[in-house]
Amino acid sequence: MTTQLKEQSSTVATLAGGCFWCIESAFNSVKGIITAKSGYMGGHSTEPTYEEVCSGSSGHAEVVQLHFDNQVISYREILEIFFSLHNPTQLNRQGNDIGTQYRSEIFTHDAEQQALAEQIINEINQQQLFDDAIVTQVSPAVTFYCGEDYHQEYFKNNPENQYCQAVVSPKLAKFRKTFVAKLK
Repeated sequence: MTTQLKEQSSTVATLAGGCFWCIESAFNSVKGIITAKSGYMGGHSTEPTYEEVCSGSSGHAEVVQLHFDNQVISYREILEIFFSLHNPTQLNRQGNDIGTQYRSEIFTHDAEQQALAEQIINEINQQQLFDDAIVTQVSPAVTFYCGEDYHQEYFKNNPENQYCQAVVSPKLAKFRKTFVAKLK
């Protein structure tokens, strides 16, 4: 299912930060997030499948596309949460997930988002919040391909999955402690 990016009913943000299960699960629990959908962006094939994306052959990143109420949560706050959910200093990987499909990337939907994303990256680098420089790419948003149904709310629906137990659950526990005031 392809979604063109011309919706005006809510503000859109699209983020790639490794495996989409963690990013999507965290944002689904944040006040002001209307929807958080796992999917794919930034590749060269049309109608990519999970298998193609995981192989690295499609060029897509695993992303989460957010529709949010900017009267409740700002784009800046979304980016602050995003940078806390993954390691933006790892090129084309997150932990044991290796490949361009796990890259850190912010897909911007307008010039204001692009400027703010670049500003925050510069701030983080200047403040040396990480031991290494941020490698997060900032790129214009292109076609968003919604992930297969079984990827939506994956952690919620599969909490006993081994990957969820070992990777997603600890990240979400840390996230919830840090952002308790932002939770639904």
